[in-house]
Amino acid sequence: MDKEVEAKARLWMDNVSEADLKAELDELMEPGNEEKLNDAFYRDLDFGTAGLRGTLGVGTNRMNIYVVAQATQGVANYLNAHYDHPSLALARDSRLKGEDFQKVAAGVLAANGVKVFVYPRIEPVPALSFAVRYLHASAGIVLTASHNPAIYNGYKVYDDNGCQIANEAADEISASIHSTPMFGAVKSMDFDQALAEGRITWTPEEVLDSFIDVIKKVSVPGFKAPDGFKVVYTPLNGTGLECVTRILKEIGVKDVSIVPEQRDPDGHFPTCPYPNPEFREALELGLKLCDKVKPNLMVATDPDADRMGTAIPHAGEYKLLTGNEMGVLLLDWLAGTAARNGEDVSRKVAVSTIVSSVMPDAVARHYGFEMRRVLTGFKFIGGQIDLLKAAGEGDRFLMGFEESYGYLVGTHVRDKDAVVATMLAVEMSAYYAEKGLDLYEAMDLLYKKYGYYLNGIVNAQFPGEAGAKRMAEIMRNLRERSPKEIGGYPVVGMTDFGQGVEMPVVAGLQKDPKQKLPRANVIEFRLKGDNKVIFRPSGTEPKVKAYLFSKGATRSDAEAVEAKLRTAAEGLLS
Repeated sequence: MDKEVEAKARLWMDNVSEADLKAELDELMEPGNEEKLNDAFYRDLDFGTAGLRGTLGVGTNRMNIYVVAQATQGVANYLNAHYDHPSLALARDSRLKGEDFQKVAAGVLAANGVKVFVYPRIEPVPALSFAVRYLHASAGIVLTASHNPAIYNGYKVYDDNGCQIANEAADEISASIHSTPMFGAVKSMDFDQALAEGRITWTPEEVLDSFIDVIKKVSVPGFKAPDGFKVVYTPLNGTGLECVTRILKEIGVKDVSIVPEQRDPDGHFPTCPYPNPEFREALELGLKLCDKVKPNLMVATDPDADRMGTAIPHAGEYKLLTGNEMGVLLLDWLAGTAARNGEDVSRKVAVSTIVSSVMPDAVARHYGFEMRRVLTGFKFIGGQIDLLKAAGEGDRFLMGFEESYGYLVGTHVRDKDAVVATMLAVEMSAYYAEKGLDLYEAMDLLYKKYGYYLNGIVNAQFPGEAGAKRMAEIMRNLRERSPKEIGGYPVVGMTDFGQGVEMPVVAGLQKDPKQKLPRANVIEFRLKGDNKVIFRPSGTEPKVKAYLFSKGATRSDAEAVEAKLRTAAEGLLS
């Protein structure tokens, strides 16, 4: 057994009092469990720009109340160093241990003199981003692991503008966490005592009411659902039910059927072990309900309701739109709606990420608006909104989206918002329904208009300490021994985003100053025929992703290219 790991484990044995954690630690210390013990303690759970995310359990490399308390002490130190009277908005989703972590975090903040506003029940991530802005709080924290399996939980930190913290703040908080011993150095107090003393306050209901109100303002003016229009919705046992059903009622959509088995919050996610609306497996119960209801559209939101997936009844089966396809559909529809309403679309700005579809570039050229590309992470999209608003041009923001099913329309929050995305997807579906089209058919028309831009992704898993080393080796090899061809297509250009590059822009009539992207561990290989592959280690999971971009004269042509790129990428990541 590694001596450092053994020392950490014995320190925990002397300090842990929770029965479940103590029992797990006792089991890990038994002979034969050295590998599991090492994985629990070989490192501290990394506090990156997205905060913390990991599996639940005992150890420094797990999500538990001690790791949460230590991280929160780091956040409290940061707030006290930068604000005279700091405050923080706090929320959680339906995940296991979420309420325990919320109480611990609130208690640490209160003990450090930070005023805490706590949502009295589970609420979506965008509702937390909105609360930070509405309450003029110094920061926000939401306890969530997004769409990960039930064994995960996480901890996201937001700045005073409701945007996930920038790299500099994350680095400062991380340094503070590392300088704070796990045991004996964290200030804390009882949640109920802090609540009684007014150090912790329940977030007023008016905050959530205002969140719904501002989303409704983004609704298409004069929208009215056509007679017989039906929606099936599943919150996947997460946080979306309250806000999604409220906004659909507000815009007059009356026929909404909720998947009963996935209606109520349940952190075990008993009906879908991987509650990710990207995957058909998570939507199976919803599709069975569709067989009975015969809706125009099925919508699913992930556990923290920042991502949205859809299924389209089409020709006797159900078609799932990808995150890229929904982004392109919304973008084209919003631009067309603005043009039909007499707006100058050429002054608009849309924002997506470098790993999302390049098809929006064709849409931007058609309508004449500006298309900006930022790094992966919705905080970078939020940053573009801030720049526009600082220039007094917030109304130029058309929408932001990323390929991983995250969308934002409106400037009410600085994170992806499945509540506003669901509302607009429903309105867009109704718009096309009146023209005799479903969304799958509408997307096919866009492919015929702009070209068949298809996307795929390869996920290579690398768990544990050995996996972390292998991930670093793969990225190093791609830089130092770059491939000359991928899938039979010659490499015609390479961009290493770790060197710092200018933000890619398809400019409209309004020419904005060039911006430089932050450095990132991402490598892009551009291939002959307008194809490309981008490699990026995940910031939240132990895996390297290869993003595949193919273009063809027909769907089958593009699919054939993607298949070749997939095989080649799998080989490079093996």
